[in-house]
Amino acid sequence: MSGDWWMRNIVEPGKLPLLLALVTFVLTFAITRLVTRMIRAGRGPFRNVTPGGMHIHHVVPGILLMTVGGFTAFAGGRHGWGAGVAAVLFGMGAGLVLDEFALVLHLDDVYWSKAGTQSVEVVLVTFALTLLLLSGFSPLGVDSLGDDEEQSRLGAALTALANFAVVLIALVKGKTWMALVGVLIPPVALFGAVRLAKPSSPWAKRLYTRRPRAQRRAAERADAHMRRWGPLRRRIDYLVGGAPSA
Repeated sequence: MSGDWWMRNIVEPGKLPLLLALVTFVLTFAITRLVTRMIRAGRGPFRNVTPGGMHIHHVVPGILLMTVGGFTAFAGGRHGWGAGVAAVLFGMGAGLVLDEFALVLHLDDVYWSKAGTQSVEVVLVTFALTLLLLSGFSPLGVDSLGDDEEQSRLGAALTALANFAVVLIALVKGKTWMALVGVLIPPVALFGAVRLAKPSSPWAKRLYTRRPRAQRRAAERADAHMRRWGPLRRRIDYLVGGAPSA
């Protein structure tokens, strides 16, 4: 039974490369964080790579691995050993690159600062999205249609389009996690879409500039949210990525 499930849901649909990429991505990120923590603490044999006094960040080999893995994947299909090798290379590269996402975003070495925790958040978001894809859910929130649903394709397409619009609104309003969960559970995205946007979101910057009352309420709600959930969020970020030094 388990073998049949594996063949039917992973191998035959061509999802094995995606699974390999996801596993490699998570392992690479975890090992990288472990190594950087050891370097920071001065433990173990690991040291920063500084040829000629220039610090080579691991985003550099990450980009190279993503490039090789990506072009190799485009050159082949979703089956065979070539697809597996490409997926492993791409997963390793993505883990190295997104581990230093904050550095690329700020164009500054903010790895051990509070801004550096953005890398952890991006990694968690990437993991969640890839897991949804691996589970069979499209970005529109509708799984593959069966034979009994062929006659209702229009209704399913309209439902997917509406859910996509709601998810997009939640994202623009700064409700990232609600949007991600809403891909799987649409009412969650709807809840995020109808609530006030976060003050720093594109929605608020575009539409609240001439609505001081909405801007004030959004700021008050954001402050209350941070007081309630901010400490827990920081603990999770620090647990995964390490506590910042600045």
